[in-house]
Amino acid sequence: MDYRLIFEKAQKAVTVLSSLDDERINSILLSVGEKVLSEIDIILIENRKDLDRMDVSDPKYDRLKLTKERIEGMVSDLKTVTRLPSPIGKILSETIRPNGLKITKQSVPFGLIGVIFESRPNVCLDVFSLCFKSGNVCILKGGSDAEYSTRALVKIIQDVLQSFEIPAECCTLLPVERDATLELLNATGIVDLIIPRGSQGLIDYVRENSKIPVIETGAGVCHTYFDKDGNKITGQAIINNAKTRRVSVCNALDCLIIHEERLQDLPFLCEKLIESNVIIYADEKSFEVLCGNYPDELLKSAMPESFGTEFLDYKMSIRTVSRFEEALEHIAKYSSKHSECIITDNQGTADSFKKLVDAACVYENVSTAFTDGAQFGLGAEIGISTQKLHARGPMALEELMTYKWIINGKGVTRDA
Repeated sequence: MDYRLIFEKAQKAVTVLSSLDDERINSILLSVGEKVLSEIDIILIENRKDLDRMDVSDPKYDRLKLTKERIEGMVSDLKTVTRLPSPIGKILSETIRPNGLKITKQSVPFGLIGVIFESRPNVCLDVFSLCFKSGNVCILKGGSDAEYSTRALVKIIQDVLQSFEIPAECCTLLPVERDATLELLNATGIVDLIIPRGSQGLIDYVRENSKIPVIETGAGVCHTYFDKDGNKITGQAIINNAKTRRVSVCNALDCLIIHEERLQDLPFLCEKLIESNVIIYADEKSFEVLCGNYPDELLKSAMPESFGTEFLDYKMSIRTVSRFEEALEHIAKYSSKHSECIITDNQGTADSFKKLVDAACVYENVSTAFTDGAQFGLGAEIGISTQKLHARGPMALEELMTYKWIINGKGVTRDA
């Protein structure tokens, strides 16, 4: 397969996309949404083909699974994107120098963005809507787990694009074979940016093999610290929601840190987790408290590998600390810098936590489940960036832009 030709066709589509105004872009996106809704039954049939190849007990199963409600939610996010102001050509700053030069910093698209993802077919619609709205062409490289689902969604997108006489290459789908990934990572001079969305293994592979700039998204080892001044009613609700709302996503709780002065409240804090059969890997002190107060078959002693693990399953570790600073040290050691939470009624402690914890999203008395582009009012997201350069946290329209400098003058020259 001539991947270079595929990439070059996608690159040419960038020029076509740059000629579209926001009204036409929104019309196309809304048409995609309408067609997705009209073909829900077809999408679900294709999704079932993918699901039938995966073990139901696999943590990725829930990520892969599409339902009528989930597809409707995907379309709702797409519609939200159309209602957001266009980031293209936004004036970021403007100044006039003493010599008369007018210098303007203006927002512009990256151009051609490659997104590599695993078993989450919803990524197709999220990525396309955000890229198209921001003037970027996307090249999608999905995993074999979601092959049929991804093809079905991209076909809908491309059919709509062609009905508007827009190149289908504005949303290019690569084969699932691994060599396609390597070819994409080496498409220097054509592809402007690579964004991996998936497991730590995928992110590591992309970072180590890409010759193109990479923005890392995905892996989330998330902690919630229940402080000595925490409200146990609030704590129980947040812990249960963060752990069990949807275990297969990157904002799910992985480790509960509890101040030893509140260990007597641990059985209450974990009570609702029993309903979801959450397996707890408890350190020595928390194990002693939970023993007899939590089902024996769900309670296990923590091992070193119990910490710093993104479970993506109905599993959670517990670490007991004697000081606030000890909680900070644990988070600093094991965090993936995704989402971290403190539960406390002490505003001073909360403020210190928010200041000192190094993560993209830091929460005070709020479930980490809210780390999501739609929940932040961004419409959808490309992923959650856990790095610090260019983008951090939920990546949406603004984060898919770079900028250029526009300099105007009237025959201004520079002296030696």
